Amino acid sequence: AILLQPSQLSAHLRSSQSVAEKVGAEVMGKAGQAKQVFRKYGSSAKPKNVTKTIQKTATPATPRLKKGLTPGTIIILLAGRFRGRRVIFLKQLDTGLLLVTGPFKVNGVPLRRANQRYCITTSTKVDVSGVDVSSVTDAFFAREGKKKAKSKDAEGMFAQAAGNAGRTDDQKACQKKVDDALAKNLSSDMKSYLKARFSLTARMFPHELKFERARGLVRARRQPQRKVGKVALR
Repeated sequence: AILLQPSQLSAHLRSSQSVAEKVGAEVMGKAGQAKQVFRKYGSSAKPKNVTKTIQKTATPATPRLKKGLTPGTIIILLAGRFRGRRVIFLKQLDTGLLLVTGPFKVNGVPLRRANQRYCITTSTKVDVSGVDVSSVTDAFFAREGKKKAKSKDAEGMFAQAAGNAGRTDDQKACQKKVDDALAKNLSSDMKSYLKARFSLTARMFPHELKFERARGLVRARRQPQRKVGKVALR
């Protein structure tokens, strides 16, 4: 047996108590209130020397066009205000969107942009060699932002906002030039085809349609089925 002096005994008890507190803190977490950390904000606070790494976002590449989609191809719009209309594809813009037109004189579809994901490509093509749309870019469709005027009276608070400004004179002149160039290469049958709206009827499935040209008109017909053994292939 080891005999300890009173001073040695009290030191031993204090050391064992601190060891027990450390073990308990590791197992059960920190007990008691944590020390409050005060932070200073504003001009009096001293900024830390922190080096910020700025990550440059890569410019997205222009998406590739669908197979068979070339300038002059007639496509069918599946979304937007003119869904179901047949339009003429003119070129691809820098953002990847398609520049299309009705023309406006034929079916009322003006120069507008369309996403090729929401289009059906047909095999019908129109000669657009005489159409110049080099000046038409994405900035051609930009809208001018107008700030709302603040009014203190009750009438101005509930006043209705003014309608859309509509197309500018430059856009109207460009539309007229494109329509005149396209009208020279459109026959009466092709104009009637562009005026017709595309729709599905009973027992017409999109994956079974093939858009082809026959007897001067373009129509959609079902692909014939061929049987291999007991399985019918389309």
